[in-house]
Amino acid sequence: MADHAANHPTPRPERIALKVLGAISLSHFLNDLIQSLIPAIYPLLKDGFQLSFTQIGLITLTFQMSASLLQPVVGFYTDRHPRPYSLTWGMACTLIGLIALAFAPNYGLLLLAVGLVGSGSAVFHPESSRVARMASAGHYGLAQSIFQVGGNAGTSAGPLLAALVVIPQGQGSLAWFSLIALAAMAILWRVGGWYQHRQRAEQQRSRSAAPVHAEKGRPSALWPVVVLLVLMFSKFFYTTSLHSYLTFYLMHKFQVPVQAAQVHLFVFLFGVAAGTILGGPIGDRIGRKQVIWWSIFGAAPFALALPSASLFWTGPLTFVIGLLMASAFPAMVVYAQELFPGKVGMISGLFFGLAFGLAGIGAALLGKLADIQGIEAVYRLCAWLPLLGLAAVLLPDLRRRPAEE
Repeated sequence: MADHAANHPTPRPERIALKVLGAISLSHFLNDLIQSLIPAIYPLLKDGFQLSFTQIGLITLTFQMSASLLQPVVGFYTDRHPRPYSLTWGMACTLIGLIALAFAPNYGLLLLAVGLVGSGSAVFHPESSRVARMASAGHYGLAQSIFQVGGNAGTSAGPLLAALVVIPQGQGSLAWFSLIALAAMAILWRVGGWYQHRQRAEQQRSRSAAPVHAEKGRPSALWPVVVLLVLMFSKFFYTTSLHSYLTFYLMHKFQVPVQAAQVHLFVFLFGVAAGTILGGPIGDRIGRKQVIWWSIFGAAPFALALPSASLFWTGPLTFVIGLLMASAFPAMVVYAQELFPGKVGMISGLFFGLAFGLAGIGAALLGKLADIQGIEAVYRLCAWLPLLGLAAVLLPDLRRRPAEE
């Protein structure tokens, strides 16, 4: 018996691939930094092209919908036909859109350019989320947070770079950011090589292992998905009100200059980045339902206080709102992946796509509201949305279920 055990040693526990997670998070940082330049230069585009708030909202809608509609399709396809180097080609699409945005002479070409950037994002997010899960060694929430925090950090850096470079230098200076896209393509090419090697190793293991029947989605998954959709609506309609229109709100209510307003936007987005890195590992420890519950509903008191807050308190309030609400999304993505095991790409694409789509629809509708009722009415209305976080009590606690993998 001892000889037999010696000939068949117990496999070592898989170790988390931190270098790969770092690379995919850095790529997410660069990808979302480019994307965040779009809302950050809205004041420049509004003045340069004489746009209404409704037209500003349509720019966001075009970007978000081009990403959201394609992401589940990309994820569904790559679940069946993995494409390790598709990440690089998606970033190439973003590069083309960025250059087009720098030199677009009219509103129609602006929409086309942001649509190309959104299409690149549609390829990037589901496949990079899959890479994060592959590299996680079972720490799914932590890996999802490391991946997502790169994107949120990039999103928070975009307004600062816009304030320092694009606003003073003009629309054409966006072309300099093509160097960032090229750097991301180089990193993603290396990640694609690791992905391909890992894919081949898993195929060899699956051929040598005993056949296992694929687990289907949980029979009770429909109702949790409905609840998650309600929570996604609450979260992303509210956060897009801050992401797209906070600068205009501060400029109107407190008469602050554009650059000062963008610093406040950075504070909010920094809170979003901090919440993202915390949400995943806390969900691994205490349960994803608990994180989803307190992150959305817990933001309600701060959201309700925001419309009547002074300029001094607006910064701390938006930071806390960003911190709390952002912690929900890593937990939501992993929770949904656990509901539908074996469909990582499709679920990641669906939820990232919904995030983009809801944000885009919210930006368009809230832009229309701002044109009709004024920008302050947007924040008075949206302050009630986090109360929908109460719906999280209806989610089943998946910690009582059998492990997914």
